[in-house]
Amino acid sequence: MIPVSEALEKIFALVAPVGTERVPLSKAAGRVLAEPVVARRAQPPFAASAMDGYALRAAEVTQGARFRVIGAAPAGEAFAGTVGAGEAVRIFTGAPVPDGADMVVIQENTARDGDVVTITDPDRHATNIRPAGGDFAPGDRMEAPRRLSPADVMLAAAMNVPDLVVSRRPVVALLATGNELVMPGEEPRDDQIVACNGFGLKALFEAAGAEARLLPIARDDVDSLRTALGLTDGADLIVTIGGASVGDHDLVAGVAADLGLEAAFHKVAMRPGKPLLAGRLGDVPMVGVPGNPVSAMVCGHIFLRPMLLAMQGLVARPAPRVTAALGADVAENGPREHYMRAILADGVVTPFDSQDSALLGVLSQSNALLVRPVADPSRKAGEMAEVVPI
Repeated sequence: MIPVSEALEKIFALVAPVGTERVPLSKAAGRVLAEPVVARRAQPPFAASAMDGYALRAAEVTQGARFRVIGAAPAGEAFAGTVGAGEAVRIFTGAPVPDGADMVVIQENTARDGDVVTITDPDRHATNIRPAGGDFAPGDRMEAPRRLSPADVMLAAAMNVPDLVVSRRPVVALLATGNELVMPGEEPRDDQIVACNGFGLKALFEAAGAEARLLPIARDDVDSLRTALGLTDGADLIVTIGGASVGDHDLVAGVAADLGLEAAFHKVAMRPGKPLLAGRLGDVPMVGVPGNPVSAMVCGHIFLRPMLLAMQGLVARPAPRVTAALGADVAENGPREHYMRAILADGVVTPFDSQDSALLGVLSQSNALLVRPVADPSRKAGEMAEVVPI
C-alpha cells in the first residue's frame, strides 16, 4: 500500500490536458477557459448616466436653481446637442451623457413644470456618471485557465467576444463489473443488487466538467471483461468499478495486465478505498475503484475529480480542505488515512456514528469527509480537524 499523497502524485502523472475547442457563449458556462478573453471595446463605451434624472452642469446645482429642459436622452439614443448654462437634458439610466454636462441630478431631487426643472435637493456627493472605460478598456483580459461562472460569461459578452476557447470535456468510460449487478428498474434476484455506483460517479464526473459514458455491466469472467474493455475506444479515461480487490472473482487487475496495463499502483493506505488501482492502458489512463458504494464515491472525490480537473488544464492539486471544530469525540485512528462521512455546518464537523462503506443513506446526508491522518490519536469535541467538503 502507498499513502494517499503518493497515490495522488502518481494519478496526476498519468494525465495531461485533453485539448481545446471553441464554443459559443451560450454553451460556455461551467467550461474551463483555455485561452484569455481580450476585450474588444470599453465598458461603458461612453460616459453614461447611472440614474434617471437630468444632465446639467454641476457648478450650477444649488437649492432652487432652475433649468430649461432642451431635450431627452433615452438609453440607446444620444442627445445630439450641447448642454449650455442654465440648460438640462432629461436622461435615463445607461444613456450617453451629452456634451457640456458633468453631472446627473436624480429625478427624485427635482420638480418639473413643463420645460423647466427645479432643484429641490442639491445633493452633490456623486456625479451619477459612469466614466467611459470605468469597468474595462479595449485590450483588458479575462485570464485562463478558470472555470467559467455565469458572471464570467456575462463579462465575455460585454467584452464583445461571441465565442470562447475552452478545454474539451474529458470523455470517461465507466465500466461496472460483477455477476451480482442489475440495472435500475430491472427485477434483481434475491442474490443480486442494483448497480448504483456508476450513476453516482457519472453525476460527479459531469459536475466536474467531464462527459461520462456508462458501458454495459461486465460479468465476472475474463471474456466478458475483455469485451467490455474493448468498448472504451475514444475515452480519455477508463474507470472500472469493482473487481479490483483480491477475491477469486476480482479479475480487473489481471485482465487489464494481459491487455497491456502499465500499473502505477494497486492499493492505497486509506479507508474506505484501499483496493484502488491505477495505471495506463495503452495511451489511456485507467483507474479501478472498489465496488462498495461509499468507497467508490470517496475515491471519486479524492482522486478522480482532481484528475479530471487537471485534464481540463486546471492546476493539478488535491481536493480542497478546510478546518473545522469537531462536533463529537472521535476514537484513535489506525494505519490508514480515514475519510469519515460527516456533516459540516457553521464551522463544526460531526461524523456519523456508522461509517460502513455500504451505507448510501449516510453518504446522501453527508456534505463533508472528516480526514483522520494515519495513527491520529483520539480527539475531543472542539478540537480542530481537516475536512474535505463534498
